[in-house]
Amino acid sequence: MTGVRIRSGRKALVGRCRVPGDKSIAHRALLLGALAEGTTLVHPFPGGADVRATLEAIRTLGVEATWEQEVVRVRGAGLSWAPPRPVRIDCANSGTTMRLGAGVLAGQPQPVTLDGDASLRRRPMERVAVPLRAMGARVETASGYPPLQVAGGRLRAVDWTLSVASAQVKSAVLLAGLRAEGTTRVREPLPTRDHTERLLAWMGVPVTRHADGAALSGGQGLHGADIPLPGDPSSAAFLVVAALLVPGSTLVLQDIGLNPTRTGALAILTRMGASIRVENAREVAGEPWGDIEVRAGALSATAIGAAEVPAAIDELPVLTVAAAFADGETRISGAAELRVKESDRLAGLEQLRGLGVPIETSGDGLVIGGCRDRMLSPGRVWTGGDHRMAMAFAVAGLRTPGGLELDDAQCVDVSFPGFFRLLEELGAVVEPV
Repeated sequence: MTGVRIRSGRKALVGRCRVPGDKSIAHRALLLGALAEGTTLVHPFPGGADVRATLEAIRTLGVEATWEQEVVRVRGAGLSWAPPRPVRIDCANSGTTMRLGAGVLAGQPQPVTLDGDASLRRRPMERVAVPLRAMGARVETASGYPPLQVAGGRLRAVDWTLSVASAQVKSAVLLAGLRAEGTTRVREPLPTRDHTERLLAWMGVPVTRHADGAALSGGQGLHGADIPLPGDPSSAAFLVVAALLVPGSTLVLQDIGLNPTRTGALAILTRMGASIRVENAREVAGEPWGDIEVRAGALSATAIGAAEVPAAIDELPVLTVAAAFADGETRISGAAELRVKESDRLAGLEQLRGLGVPIETSGDGLVIGGCRDRMLSPGRVWTGGDHRMAMAFAVAGLRTPGGLELDDAQCVDVSFPGFFRLLEELGAVVEPV
């Protein structure tokens, strides 16, 4: 199907379910597995287009990686590995593949070109190229944008301060630091997701954690490992908000990743009055896991500032939808990064105005006038081919009696294959158009 219509029905969303494995961890597990000695198992592999891009990238570079059922098996090539010849890698729509891949490739001599689709070619890449050049790599961009050509060799460690909080840039520098002489340190203005640091430690490379970042010493070998993936908390957030907004709903999301650098959306929703409870909390492969129980209920407006944005960056579109049904005025600021995601997400969210939501955008944020009893006007929205925008508007459709049409349903396969089917199983009304 190309487009879908989602509308409010008489059914509450009820049940227990799982979401795809965490794609942020999956990207990193594949890349670190390629650099490790021995075999790395990554499971359950989420299978979305983004992580498939990273899987194909390491295969293109000559690393043996097989995918059977839900398990990817990577036979590591070690830190001394380099592709045998110049190659070109298609990163598709995955900025993580491109930026982290550049860090992996910075320490090897062969020129490798990293390219992607039209959307990825609009995303800024100098922020990762600059620190890698400072380490001694040769990185060329097209006026600051993809494609990137990366070739390296002998790298030197750096003490680098990020100008913008970015887990992808931090990770790229740390990955390059594995092959650098000396200790590489990355300082960040705000805490960002730390899956790279946790995985490095799980695979045998100690990482020194500081209040403002992380550091590691170069030349340490990685060991292949078994890496089970929790459910992706960013994917789970769309179902959490859906359950909050549909009266009578009760959902239990099982085996969700609860890394504190990824649970910002849950903290914000709880502050807004959401009934969210964590059960069966535990640690698996260096990451906190748990089950999330969420019940429908009234929400109140809040303010989301720059300090909270990094831990909720992927969930801000659906938090904006939640704010439309929360009593009062919600303000989001310090979120300029949404302008340079798979689409300009701030501009895309302005479409809520045409559905009856008072909303204003600025260069780095939004002001949303909310009402708990609001029902949206029927309409059609443009997703920009952006998976998170499509899922956020799908949630909005659950409060649209006349139905909300999305122009592109297939783009959700980037991160959440089967999203619309799961919504139907839980009680939503989803119709192809």
